[in-house]
Amino acid sequence: MTTATVTTKKKSPVRRRVLTALAAIVVLLAGYCVYAIAHTTVLRTEIEIAATPDDVWKVLADRAVYPEWNPFIISSTGELTAGATITNVLKDTNGDETTFSPTLLVVEPGKELRWIGKLGFGGIFDGEHSFRIEALPGGRSKLIHQEEFNGIAVPLSTGMLNSTIKPQFVAMNEALAKRAAG
Repeated sequence: MTTATVTTKKKSPVRRRVLTALAAIVVLLAGYCVYAIAHTTVLRTEIEIAATPDDVWKVLADRAVYPEWNPFIISSTGELTAGATITNVLKDTNGDETTFSPTLLVVEPGKELRWIGKLGFGGIFDGEHSFRIEALPGGRSKLIHQEEFNGIAVPLSTGMLNSTIKPQFVAMNEALAKRAAG
């Protein structure tokens, strides 16, 4: 009678540690991605304007003259129709310009202009930008200018957004208010 001997290789403790470390990294990255995509960063500004909502809209919608007065969106082209794509050129507080082509979500004269822009295929750095105009007593208006950012790169960019973009929202609001009231 013959006896069969089975030999089993012991897994190397180094290999086990490497695989455990890689698994931990994958879990941490997956957790970060879920957090980053689920977490929204909001830049919100508002200003009261001595003009009617229709007068504010006229200034906001007349994008051909943005270079004359707008310190933030220095160029905007394309048809203002929900579902259309426009092309905007933004200038941050450092003077750096960025061109992007968002899709218009809402175009409601006298009330709201909203678009969404995405970096790449989406989920990396997405921004939903809006201008909402509310009527106030005495022929005045309130402009709420905000952007909601989502994506895996957003948590790493929050400081930059607050220091170089939010001040430009304020500058644009003030320039728009002056032009609409003028």
